[in-house]
Amino acid sequence: MSHSYHNLLYHILYSTHERRPWIDAEVEPRLHAYTGGVIRKPGGIALEIGGVNDHLHILARLRPDKAVSDVLRVIKAEVSGWVHATFPNMAGFAWQEGYTAFTVSESQ
Repeated sequence: MSHSYHNLLYHILYSTHERRPWIDAEVEPRLHAYTGGVIRKPGGIALEIGGVNDHLHILARLRPDKAVSDVLRVIKAEVSGWVHATFPNMAGFAWQEGYTAFTVSESQ
């Protein structure tokens, strides 16, 4: 029987469209919690989610059979839809195109 081990840790960063300060104190905790749930769907684990009013930082463990670009596309789309449904006053909310992702070591 073969066994595989992986520990792919990513520091992911992406911004709101035009770096607009959409993520306020009311939105932030719910947005972070929802984002963590979306990361779990393709088998990922959100270890930390933080940021400020115009961008998110995510430390996540992702599966090796899922492309980072595919996971981020799903996260951004699902979270955007949730924001629009949950906060009607945020109709103009959107994520900026693209993202930044770095692999990090567990010791760092």
